[in-house]
Amino acid sequence: MVELGFDLRSADEKNLNEWIGLPAESKMIRWHRLDNMAATPSSGSHPQAGMMIVPCSMGTVGAIASGAGTNLIHRAADVTLKEGRKLVVVPRETPYNAIHLENLLKLARAGAQILPASPGFYHRPQTIEALVDHLVFRILDQFSIPHSTATRWKGE
Repeated sequence: MVELGFDLRSADEKNLNEWIGLPAESKMIRWHRLDNMAATPSSGSHPQAGMMIVPCSMGTVGAIASGAGTNLIHRAADVTLKEGRKLVVVPRETPYNAIHLENLLKLARAGAQILPASPGFYHRPQTIEALVDHLVFRILDQFSIPHSTATRWKGE
């Protein structure tokens, strides 16, 4: 979110909700400190549909793939996989080296959906925002979250 101008260091749930267009009191998005290993997503008994890691660094991919997590993101992703829930990983780096590819393959074999931040061009985007929207819509599709269908392939 730093890439989009949101300062995570001074943020709270209310600010995050307003930034993404939700009411300030919305409980759709929960805020947890990275070092809070006792947060609800770290437990398999906490009900949730799954997890998206956007963007996902190759360090995070490696930590999850090796099972050697050291923070809440790693632990929550591990729990998501062990509980058979949907994990969507959106890698941020390019190009990939052999280690990156092996770790991504480990995650895919463990049940994760790998969705690289590679924009589509078939909808003939005219702006960078249209490219970003297309990627966001593809990510939301993984959880059947409704969104604009402006970038969907419509056939010939």
